[in-house]
Amino acid sequence: MTDVAEPTATAEPTGTAEPTGTAEPAGRPSAGPVHTAGEIQDLIPHRWPFLLVDRIVEYDADAHRIVGSKAVTATEWFFQGHFPGLPVMPGVLQIEALAQTMAVYVAKQPGFGDRVGLFAGIDDCRFKRVVQPGDILRLEVVMEKLGSRFGRGRGVATVEGEIACEATISFVIPNESVLR
Repeated sequence: MTDVAEPTATAEPTGTAEPTGTAEPAGRPSAGPVHTAGEIQDLIPHRWPFLLVDRIVEYDADAHRIVGSKAVTATEWFFQGHFPGLPVMPGVLQIEALAQTMAVYVAKQPGFGDRVGLFAGIDDCRFKRVVQPGDILRLEVVMEKLGSRFGRGRGVATVEGEIACEATISFVIPNESVLR
């Protein structure tokens, strides 16, 4: 397992990347989506109704950083019961959306493409803003550690620049026999 260095610069990289479904060269963000929903489904096993990332909008391998987005609509399946007449996106699903964004980052790394990670921990988790229909959830993850069977990253979900939730998310990649 190796530690992943924190990025040292906060400036946005410049350039253009094509949505190819493979890792883009470092420092080349996209003018449009880096990955569409269909391309995300080529990288991770999640499907509707549980795919909670609509697109990947930034990917920077050198900074160990990825940004996804989720357009929260009034017709989301979870709003039927959470809560009728007062729709609020459940916090656990916000964390899941961050984890799925992290899973896309991991799937793009050499040797990880077809492996499935499972939650190992959710630490320092805070919910700071209600997420409702019409919001665009920005899902940013910076990887802190990535080894062959364990990873950890810091995720921050925001709406219009305001933090909705944040957490340090850890995962394990179990032996294949565990998932059979």
